[in-house]
Amino acid sequence: MSDRWIEETFHADWRVSLRASKVLHEVKTEHQHLVIFENPTWGTVLMLDGVTQLTTSDEHVYHEMMAHVPLMALDKPKSVLVVGGGDGGVLREVLKHDSIERAVLVEIDKEVIDTALKYYPGIPQDAFNDPRTEVVIADGLKYVAETKEQFDCIIVDSSEPIGPSAVLHTKEFFADCKKALTKGGILVTQNGLAQLFPDHLAGTTRIFASLFKRVAPYICHQPCYFGGMFALNFATDSKSVLKVDEKILAKRARKGVTGAMKYYTPAVHVGAFALPADIARVAEEAIEAGRAGDDRGYVHETAQPAIPKPAKKPVAKKARSPAKKPAASSKPPAKKPGATRRKAKSAKSES
Repeated sequence: MSDRWIEETFHADWRVSLRASKVLHEVKTEHQHLVIFENPTWGTVLMLDGVTQLTTSDEHVYHEMMAHVPLMALDKPKSVLVVGGGDGGVLREVLKHDSIERAVLVEIDKEVIDTALKYYPGIPQDAFNDPRTEVVIADGLKYVAETKEQFDCIIVDSSEPIGPSAVLHTKEFFADCKKALTKGGILVTQNGLAQLFPDHLAGTTRIFASLFKRVAPYICHQPCYFGGMFALNFATDSKSVLKVDEKILAKRARKGVTGAMKYYTPAVHVGAFALPADIARVAEEAIEAGRAGDDRGYVHETAQPAIPKPAKKPVAKKARSPAKKPAASSKPPAKKPGATRRKAKSAKSES
């Protein structure tokens, strides 16, 4: 039997297929299609509704850059909130910082955590068993809105702004995040493929600029998110955290971090904020607009289905017969452990 090819259908105008040498787990319901499979190049791959959520070969890039860029910028951070991230990758990196006393992970679906532990335990490693970890199974939107606690850093490991996860890309949510930050704290989130889809980066940057004194998008190279540079966004009211030089970062890494890194270095940290001209223009214009009161966010158009459904035959209309509204589903899609990331991460999505 020949290997199966699984197509990514996130983008309307182009597709990428990955070889599935072995399918480990696949679930297709009325609401979502989740598949976990092995690939000779990418290792274990998680795809949700036609969107690559993570691969074990390159997950370290996204997770390290989401965690270490904000935490290295702070001097001995003690508390971190991770919204989403049920695969445990960001949590794993957060806990490498010796100064961390408490790391709260809010995930909407416990199954996301269970799936990670079963099919790719190398990603969370021992993060969920660390005594500093507190796992809360709840809606991240609600948790942030209701918490009375404050954190030195909040990392929003959400999926793309599609469906239920769109609320994690709104001004209301980010405003609640700001309230949950300590003075000088840092908020980080993902902003997708900045060169192909600059509106995503612009939308978040406008909102951040309307809420925070300092906004600084940064980039990394995430191979499995096909389409170029992957953007993250950084917001704070602090005057100093964006001015930490490479030597200080190196000292903090040497004295305050336990465990090796595969992508992050102090030099990469500094360089990540050096944006190509086209991305820099998007960010600059968005910051100016946000300061002027334009706080429009961005919602991605739903990806096209892999196999279009056949058109229905026209049915003669009956006079005065109102059309029935489709029942709205209250169940969010499962998450992408770990996207923009595009992670359409589902469970990562709404939490």
